[in-house]
Amino acid sequence: MSCLFGFDVGTKIVGVAVGNRLTGTARALAAIPVRDGQPDWQALDALRTDWLPEELVVGLPLDNDGKEQPMTRTARRFAQRLTDRYKLPVVFTDERMSSQEAARRFAAGRAAGTRKRSDAKSIDAEAAAVILESYLIQE
Repeated sequence: MSCLFGFDVGTKIVGVAVGNRLTGTARALAAIPVRDGQPDWQALDALRTDWLPEELVVGLPLDNDGKEQPMTRTARRFAQRLTDRYKLPVVFTDERMSSQEAARRFAAGRAAGTRKRSDAKSIDAEAAAVILESYLIQE
């Protein structure tokens, strides 16, 4: 099975999603804390061991005109660290609109009673799922 991870990179949290190339679907997996510019590598290592992804997809934050912004550099640095650490293919995909779609999904889940208020960090993982799904659709 072709498993992929998707990442929504932030300065405080990295959202992680897992997806499947065969089905073209993704789901939120985890919200990993970032401290001093570094994600919790032990948590990411554990997820990698559990899921054995073959490819890593990092959301590339661009402005409304498609130009790079300060967070773009943060995402690129994170992707380079993933490459160095895991020796897996890392690709970028445009993440514009992923946060809005994740917020919509999160609100819909809360209204349906499937999400609790304490799940606020999971919106980052949901954004990673949106990023990964958009990549899978483009393939």
